Amino acid sequence: MRRPWMTLLLCLAVGACQHHQANTGTTDALPSDASFSPGIVLDDVAQHVKALSSDELLGRTVGGDAEQRTTRYLIQQFARIGLAPGNNGSWLQAVPYVSATLQHPEQVTLSIQGEHGADELAFGKDMVVGTLAEQPHVSLEASPLVFVGYGIDAPGEQWNDYAGLDLKGKTVVILVNDPGWVNQDPRLFRGREFTYFGRWTYKFEEAARKGAAAAFIVHDTEDAGYPWSVVQNGWSIARPDLPMAVEGGHRLPVAGWLSTAAARQLFNHAGADFDALKRQAAQRGFVPVPLSATLSVAFDSTIRRGESHNVVARLDGSKRPGEAIVYSAHWDHVAATGEAPRGTMDNATGLAGLLEIAEAFAHRAPKPHRSLLFIATTLDETGLIGARYYVAHPLVPLPSTVADINLDLLPADGPASALAVIGFGQSQLDDYLAEAAHAQRRKVMADIQPEKGLFFRSDQLSFARAGVPVLYVRSAAAQPDAGSDYGVPASMDRYNPRRDLSGTVEDVRALFMVGSRLSMEDSFPQWKPGSDYQRPQSMRGL
Repeated sequence: MRRPWMTLLLCLAVGACQHHQANTGTTDALPSDASFSPGIVLDDVAQHVKALSSDELLGRTVGGDAEQRTTRYLIQQFARIGLAPGNNGSWLQAVPYVSATLQHPEQVTLSIQGEHGADELAFGKDMVVGTLAEQPHVSLEASPLVFVGYGIDAPGEQWNDYAGLDLKGKTVVILVNDPGWVNQDPRLFRGREFTYFGRWTYKFEEAARKGAAAAFIVHDTEDAGYPWSVVQNGWSIARPDLPMAVEGGHRLPVAGWLSTAAARQLFNHAGADFDALKRQAAQRGFVPVPLSATLSVAFDSTIRRGESHNVVARLDGSKRPGEAIVYSAHWDHVAATGEAPRGTMDNATGLAGLLEIAEAFAHRAPKPHRSLLFIATTLDETGLIGARYYVAHPLVPLPSTVADINLDLLPADGPASALAVIGFGQSQLDDYLAEAAHAQRRKVMADIQPEKGLFFRSDQLSFARAGVPVLYVRSAAAQPDAGSDYGVPASMDRYNPRRDLSGTVEDVRALFMVGSRLSMEDSFPQWKPGSDYQRPQSMRGL
């Protein structure tokens, strides 16, 4: 049986039959006669998706005309809806970034000198390398190599691959993913479920914290979840990041990847068996292994600093305006290497959902007691940079941030009978979603592809790491029987009016219902016992 208040919220989301014309100003992506409903309806979603995936927005790339046109569209829509600028009178939050581009990669080699041979590893074919420490010139001479297994220090798992090591001046070689995933053993980490300890970003962070001079991750297609070509392409272009001054901490002056073949070659020159050591590294009790080899490398990088922008809109709460529910969706897109920027549906669907939820809240009666913050983040696809910056510089204090509900790549192939929670079982928001889904006669289920690590590839991660409970969902299937894959088409490049966005509408309504309930409460959802995350002491007991 549906709860009456959930049924009411569903009616509010479906809402209003009356459309009102958009005052779009100079936006070229939307027809001047476009009109929108106060509710969350298919025609509105389709109009936004069409506009946001239009060639007029030049692929929604960061910087220049593409960014200006994209952010202008979002601002015009938020203003039309009746929201206020979310950053002290401004719609924009400036996000600084720094990017490093390797110069003359074809000339860069890793020189390996081992007890049983020497070699030169070539960029692209055998390895990739760059700096994470904003250094235009880097030189490393005869750095001793140490194999540190999966490069994990996790006291909660009774696991430390760095035990007893002094890494000053040394280079660590690390395996991708984590021992639980590799063994498919639920007694280690989370078994088949990908964890943050398996992410390449964590491995470089941990190596820097331990004082290593350099770190190289050994690529494996199955363990990484993507082929070597992805690594090659990603490290052959400019790699943006937050400036070190923003996040603090240590970063590696030299970091990179080795192909599996190159790693075997390196271990052979050191008189070691790579495959045997890899098996040992997946067992509890592994200890790091110094290799009888050294590494030398020198390269130059072009370091460029820039600025992009999050778009932030706010709807003030009527009774508890100092507390806010955040809805987030990234606006940026990165074109494939060698491809000219053009219209794309990734993440036009999430942005359309963000705008539709904002529209529904603006017309909600009674007005929400808590404030709503709608953030279209930048630089998601190059390291979640916009969300990371926002969490470091929140516009609502994190102790007063109720939750983050993230929208990323919503379905375009029709409805599904189930919603899969990415990161299921972590917070009480799962229960809120279950009630909303029940009102739609749908169900909620766990992530059906936990090995992909999707939780660590979207903006809600930054909020979770800061202690704010998050909700990130995917339709569990393109068909109503909730089969074995997510309801996201293989290609999200171009808008096609034949695409079925009814699944997007259902998912957006469910997420509106979750936020609507939160907006009328005075309690704060919490992380569940055993979660990987928790609210800091300053954020508890609210």
